[in-house]
Amino acid sequence: MTHALVVFAHPRPDSLTAATAARARDTLVAGGCTVDVLDLYGEGFDPSLLPDDEPDWADAAKEYSAEVRAHMARIAAADEIVVVFPVWWFGLPAMAKGWVDRVWNRGFAYEPSTLKGKRIRWVGLAGGSAADYAVQGLDEILDRQLRVGISEFCGITDATVQLIYDTLTEPQVVDVLR
Repeated sequence: MTHALVVFAHPRPDSLTAATAARARDTLVAGGCTVDVLDLYGEGFDPSLLPDDEPDWADAAKEYSAEVRAHMARIAAADEIVVVFPVWWFGLPAMAKGWVDRVWNRGFAYEPSTLKGKRIRWVGLAGGSAADYAVQGLDEILDRQLRVGISEFCGITDATVQLIYDTLTEPQVVDVLR
């Protein structure tokens, strides 16, 4: 049986981001997956990278904080990771970026990677239109950063980035796992 980790980052539990994460969870469960939902705000995750969780370039086997090790275990248990986030300032919000900075760490996510063979889907909810993002190449920048800069760097080759546009003018929950 496939196990998925659905991660979402939004301060409001009644947000479109939370509803989209819930739809992703429901779709995965309906498809026969077991699902672990990680609400970064709801669980009180601290996105600040402090010395306990900073990579040690002299020691790839460094033991990180208990909070980070618990998050690493949740990722390790998943075959598939779905990260749902609002696109703020044309990138990940600080909470999600801090999660990557702290948890996707040396000796776990890279040098060496324990994430090879996993699948990841990045789902961003963007306020602007697809045309606006395309004109500036912002969709391509997000894709490259998330798919190549994070996922592939960490050994995950089955990585996709999906942007849901016009969420400010046409807010609706869509099936993101089609």
